[in-house]
Amino acid sequence: MKLRTKRPGWKSLVPLQLSRKSAMRFFLFPKVQASGQSPNDTPVYLNVYDLTPMNGYIYWAGLGIFHSGIEVHGVEYAFGAHDYPTSGVFEVEPRQCPGFRFRKSICLGTTCLDPIQVRQFMELQSVNYNGDTYHLIMKNCNHFCKDMCYKLTGNKIPKWVNRLARIVLVMNWEHISLLCLQVPFATASSRSHSRSPRSAMIQTVNLRILRKGV
Repeated sequence: MKLRTKRPGWKSLVPLQLSRKSAMRFFLFPKVQASGQSPNDTPVYLNVYDLTPMNGYIYWAGLGIFHSGIEVHGVEYAFGAHDYPTSGVFEVEPRQCPGFRFRKSICLGTTCLDPIQVRQFMELQSVNYNGDTYHLIMKNCNHFCKDMCYKLTGNKIPKWVNRLARIVLVMNWEHISLLCLQVPFATASSRSHSRSPRSAMIQTVNLRILRKGV
């Protein structure tokens, strides 16, 4: 998900003074006011959104392309991409993330943290989620929610929320494994048939693909 800081419904950038190391970082959090709500057994929700209408056809099979956010104390936190080495964590009104179609809300557990403590917790965690580190397969909004949910409640998010990313990741690793097996074979072939242009071409192509990190 690509962040646009001026998009309606998202909070504007404000500086936070956390420490000397993080003083130059900026976060998408407005100031949090203390409330009279009891922090005991405060529910933590995972709000799931559809990124494509195709989800309506493949959701029954446990697949889909989803955006998700963590809702605590009436605030929804999520992670998105931008081009800068600053936090990609932002907050929106619960179940109203602009640009996405809300699907469902799932209660994942409870936390004993009050609103101020949750805010501080999210600020500290957000330094690990810069916008320029976002990756659609390796580090997306669902990975962020999985991490935050486990640290807040000790529970994991449903597997179907990020299943498609895991499937693509496994397929990529299998492809890399096949290439790694092909390279030694091509090298051996080129040695035994040093005058064969075909074996030399196989070796060159496979090494080139591996160097590109496919």
